[in-house]
Amino acid sequence: MRSTVLDVLPPTVKRSLTKFGADLATARRKRGLTSRAVAERMGVSKSTYLRVEKGDPTVMLAVYAMALFVLGFGDTFRYLIDPSRDDTGLMLDEERLPKRVRMKKTRASP
Repeated sequence: MRSTVLDVLPPTVKRSLTKFGADLATARRKRGLTSRAVAERMGVSKSTYLRVEKGDPTVMLAVYAMALFVLGFGDTFRYLIDPSRDDTGLMLDEERLPKRVRMKKTRASP
């Protein structure tokens, strides 16, 4: 039997997706939009959009991205893991820097 991502999805990730979906629902309601209207603008069925609002991990990432776009958060994914804002990655890069740098000796031309 094959394992699926749902079998190994950590509880913290499940909770994050659930909160993300709830936050999308709140943003939709603040904008006075129905779930049907948002689904139509996204080009998906209402049932798919409702799965997004529940934080369903089986919904394609592109559908989540489109929901963000329709609700006015279009650039969210651009900066989500931007290398210049990756504190851990920047710290690791700094740790890998050599302690000393030596110039290579070059031969003099005759």
